[in-house]
Amino acid sequence: MSKATVAAIAAASAATGAGLTALFYSSPRPQPQPQPQPQPQLPQPPPQQSLPPPAALKTLHPQPAAPSLAPKPASGPVDPAGIYQYGFPGPVADTLLSSPLAGAYDRRMRNPSWVAEHITPQSLAQKNADRKGSTFFEDTTIPPLFRAKLADYFRSGYDRGHQVPAADAKWSQDAMDATFALSNMCPQVGEGFNRDYWAHFEDFCRNLAKKYPSVRVVTGPLYLPHRDQDGKWRVSYEVIGNPPNVAVPTHFYKVIYAEESPATAGKVALGAFVLPNARISNDKRLAEFEVPLEAIERASGLEFAAKLETGRRKRLCQEIKCDIVVREFNNANKRS
Repeated sequence: MSKATVAAIAAASAATGAGLTALFYSSPRPQPQPQPQPQPQLPQPPPQQSLPPPAALKTLHPQPAAPSLAPKPASGPVDPAGIYQYGFPGPVADTLLSSPLAGAYDRRMRNPSWVAEHITPQSLAQKNADRKGSTFFEDTTIPPLFRAKLADYFRSGYDRGHQVPAADAKWSQDAMDATFALSNMCPQVGEGFNRDYWAHFEDFCRNLAKKYPSVRVVTGPLYLPHRDQDGKWRVSYEVIGNPPNVAVPTHFYKVIYAEESPATAGKVALGAFVLPNARISNDKRLAEFEVPLEAIERASGLEFAAKLETGRRKRLCQEIKCDIVVREFNNANKRS
């Protein structure tokens, strides 16, 4: 990852709260381009920390040819592949798959790497579940050595923060219950974030289904570097549990795919957002947390739109007003 990209995605570490995140990504947006757009229009970082355009990345940072991983007979005096006789060390990404979500689990952080959900007008219209009937539980599909446990969150000072919200799964009690698996949770700041701004952001995603027939959202944690007093960039995050093993993310991302006509492979309005795991004032505009999709991909090591042709892409915040509507959520229901 280039120093420019690190600066771009880390300028708002959790230690500095939402202020620097908003400051960094609140630079003027480029004007809309005539259709068709070759790339979604994304906010540009300040000149001193600017990223090269995506088309130039291959030129500026050429990737060496990957070595072939095809099995080869041992040659010379060593056989390093012989370790496989004892099993493949990893890393292993456990698959998360239930009726309301799909995703992958990060054994090292004891958090999901990403979790995807699908929101439709039909799913939101059905009210067949009650949150009071759901309880948090440990995901037994994750090996005991690597799973997050209920005791890890006890008196930690953090909420068990849903990545796929329970409120998006009211169409079925079983679906809502599944969102309470700890594999769908990350430690989140409660007051001012999980129970406030983040909840309003989740409501923003649901409201997209009023305009779009199909909305897909991928959510997950980030562990971003911050600059220390000596000027060097370091990654630092809290770890909770006993023994301490559940990482507290510094930031969270959401990648939104608002599909205009999914049945006919129509246009997709993409939105990418990064929020610090910290108190955020409700008067902050959501658009201030919009980032280039590439910034999330570089920070997370994930790819979100590799098969989405540029001709089908739009920028969500050019199609709609990217702002939250402040509602008085029942904080008792949001507490862990």
